[in-house]
Amino acid sequence: MYDFAVVGVGPAGARFARRAAAAGYDVVAFEKGEVGTPLACSGHVSTDIWAYVPDGAKERLLQNRVYGANFHVGGADSNSYPFYKTDEVSNVIDRVELDRTLADCAREAGADVRERHTVTSVEEHHDRVELTVSAAGEERTVEAKMVAGCDGPVSRVRRQVGLDEPEEILHGVLAFDEATDDGDFVDVHLTVPRFFAWRIPRGEAGVEYGLAAPPGAEVNEMFDVLTDQYDVETTHFCSGGIPIGPPERVTTRRVFLLGDAAAQTKPFTGGGILYGMTAADCAIEAVDPDDPATLRDYESAWRAELSKEISMGRWVRRAYSLPERVQHLGLRSLSGEIAVHMDKPTSFFSREHLGTLLGR
Repeated sequence: MYDFAVVGVGPAGARFARRAAAAGYDVVAFEKGEVGTPLACSGHVSTDIWAYVPDGAKERLLQNRVYGANFHVGGADSNSYPFYKTDEVSNVIDRVELDRTLADCAREAGADVRERHTVTSVEEHHDRVELTVSAAGEERTVEAKMVAGCDGPVSRVRRQVGLDEPEEILHGVLAFDEATDDGDFVDVHLTVPRFFAWRIPRGEAGVEYGLAAPPGAEVNEMFDVLTDQYDVETTHFCSGGIPIGPPERVTTRRVFLLGDAAAQTKPFTGGGILYGMTAADCAIEAVDPDDPATLRDYESAWRAELSKEISMGRWVRRAYSLPERVQHLGLRSLSGEIAVHMDKPTSFFSREHLGTLLGR
């Protein structure tokens, strides 16, 4: 019997598998396809990402450096409001290669990472969890003391153990223009109901266009409007769910959720790479596979780490739906140099950022 079975080898699952194996636990991790594919989310991340990958990986993963963002209330030709820093705000990375790098780290730490293995059922017992796993047309049963459900926004693990769904799941789409663009500002369009659209220069990897919207919105039509504004034709169109709002509980007796499965994401951007890996670190510090009571410690730990940022992120997101005249006024008054962290909306009230605003 394994100490931990990890379902899903995205950033959160790979991070937990790596750290659990390094701590001496017997870990197996299942990914239903190939790690990193299909691509379903952006590779625009804070510079904190480099603390989670091996030395030397940055040269392979980095595609572009970002110093700010131009916010648009109208189309691409509308007046924009720049927000920027003198240092890098964020980086654009090879998102597929990131997943593969993190999975390799888990393997090197001793985790048994199995690609093309689909978990079809999860049955929780008092002293163990039984997983039915399908691979190459055959099914087998795998037992573990605990299971980490890291299988994304429509998590099978979450549903099979009866945990609540996220508050909402947005529909996100993105595609790419192959033209090289080394620009160091991203574009953000507050023109999508209750969310936004974006344009991200990715250096020699081209340009990423994307948006997210609530279910029922005409996402494809809005995406066509976005790319028409820039007069581009895109390729490699992909889409996926973006979970927003963690449920009240992300644990049962022997199962716990991480990353998108737990909706550990930023409500104001939908990004969850760093939040998911932060939660994975909380889990490995708190959870003992021989003591189910420690899952309560994980619930407390990850919420203590992330709940303030998630709560503040909700307020930021509400601003996307303000009347246009109010958006113009707010963006005009706040634009310019900033001192905020893209993963930490509470940094808007930091002494450093308030000093930057007052010093303009």
